[in-house]
Amino acid sequence: MIFHSFVLSDVEDPEIYAAGPILDWQNTEAGAWVMENAIDKLKFNIMPDYNILGYRVTITGKLTPKATTYFTLKFK
Repeated sequence: MIFHSFVLSDVEDPEIYAAGPILDWQNTEAGAWVMENAIDKLKFNIMPDYNILGYRVTITGKLTPKATTYFTLKFK
């Protein structure tokens, strides 16, 4: 499941520049809830986004079916 997604401009080291927005998301209500309820470790993917000539960062992970329903209703 994709929990959060954002874009970065064309930067030299996208992993370093992605750390700040990821930490900001973890400190939100939705991010804190996901951190507590995720089954496995969360993963972040950095992919080139040619539409904006930068990068798209997505945070993904797994939840139980019940937690997926709760997350979808409350945060999406």
